[in-house]
Amino acid sequence: MQGLDWLILAIYFAILIVIGVWASTRRKRGSALFLAEHSLRWHHIGFSMWGTNVGPSMLIASASAGFTTGIVSGNYAWYAFVFIALLAFVFAPRYLGAKVHTLPEFMGLRFGQSTRNILAWYTIVTIVISWLALTLFAGGILIRQVFDIPMWMSALVLLIISAFFTMLGGLKAVAYTNVYQMILLIVVSLVLVVVGLDRVGGIQALVDKVPADYWVMFKPNSDEAFPWLPIILGYPVMGVWFWCTDQSMVQPVLAAKDLREGQLGTNFTGWLKILDVALYILPGIICFALFGDTLENPDEAYLTMVENLFPVGMVGLVFAVLTACLVSTIGSALNALSTVFTMDIYVKHFCPDASQRRINYVGRLVTVIGAAVAIVLTVAIDSIKGLNLFNVFQSVLSFIAPPMAAVFLLGIFWSRTTRRAANFALTIGTVFCLAVGVLYLWPPEWLSFPWPHFMLLSFELFVVLVISMIAISLTDTDKTVYTIPAPVREGFSKLAISLWIALALVMVSLYIYFN
Repeated sequence: MQGLDWLILAIYFAILIVIGVWASTRRKRGSALFLAEHSLRWHHIGFSMWGTNVGPSMLIASASAGFTTGIVSGNYAWYAFVFIALLAFVFAPRYLGAKVHTLPEFMGLRFGQSTRNILAWYTIVTIVISWLALTLFAGGILIRQVFDIPMWMSALVLLIISAFFTMLGGLKAVAYTNVYQMILLIVVSLVLVVVGLDRVGGIQALVDKVPADYWVMFKPNSDEAFPWLPIILGYPVMGVWFWCTDQSMVQPVLAAKDLREGQLGTNFTGWLKILDVALYILPGIICFALFGDTLENPDEAYLTMVENLFPVGMVGLVFAVLTACLVSTIGSALNALSTVFTMDIYVKHFCPDASQRRINYVGRLVTVIGAAVAIVLTVAIDSIKGLNLFNVFQSVLSFIAPPMAAVFLLGIFWSRTTRRAANFALTIGTVFCLAVGVLYLWPPEWLSFPWPHFMLLSFELFVVLVISMIAISLTDTDKTVYTIPAPVREGFSKLAISLWIALALVMVSLYIYFN
């Protein structure tokens, strides 16, 4: 980082703060912080969902995967369009029709208060650990390397920036700043790809300099890292959980102006996910063509490209982009955390008649407390030595997904699913899945047998939970009549449907071309 880099970074933060303050002034005085007064348009929703999904670790890990295996890891980006479409046409109409603030609230309408309570705490723990602590850990390493400061201070800097927008303007400020940050991310990443292709000698030269299987989306089942069958079967479990039932991802859709904007926004997210391969994975492939003989650690592929291809000034922009990814993810997670705790726990159990001012105050207080807990967990993670914790926790997510996916899918598609079955999956099912995950990641000596790929194992756990829920529901003596919240009847637009059909055709064409 040179003087010009620091200046560019300072300009980035100044613009970010101006946009955040401006967005907060557009919020009606005394209105709720959590759903942006149901005013989000399609571009706010699309950029917010994509921005929540992006992190600096994703940029670095995707480039590393591109360096070592080519575009096959792009399945995690391109395959997602199926489940984003499921959100748009199956889940979103029901969420918006129920007029809920949170997904635990929706499940409470479906199964009752006990399920809502379990799911609220489940969501809070998931947000604090997987969204806040792990994102801060990955980002804290970056900040620590640049500024040479302790991990706790790195995490604190990131949280102060993110919490500022969350507390000042709620979801509206987070959504508006996400638009600015994601446009910056696209521009800078595209420049890196263009400069890299120019240095290689063009697209055909790049194709000639890397192995042929770098351009194949489906690897044989004998491939240890990316076998095709576990991806086909296992990713849908994670896809349903991540894109359709996770509060941090779905909250922008809950805040949509109407169903049409929600479906257009999710469609925009699907188009943006196509860029993941070009902007995140392709730099790693280019790095392999340029520096494959000298680079020993694939995790350094992204920063190697930046260091060797970008002049002074552009490095500051790259650091601004990495910071933007962090702020976007953390801001969305803090807003989701404060929403779930305030609406599902505080208002529901402690103060049902709370004024909007009081609710906003509690939401801001929860943001501060959640940030403090996240810092403690981040420092605790940093103190553990000898483990690649980021990769470990990425695998753990595949064991978190099955219970949520099973409960929401059966809850939506099968009216005979009972409260007892849902609560079983969220409690006993979660403990069972995490226990299997621990044995998979840290197998004891007495348990030595060939494990399936973790994605296939996630699918098998999902099947076990679904069968268990069906059996419990069919034998349940509870005579309560459970009703599935009705979807909103208005808002389906020909434009949204046409754009989704176009996206599906493009995705199928891409998969055919790259196989």
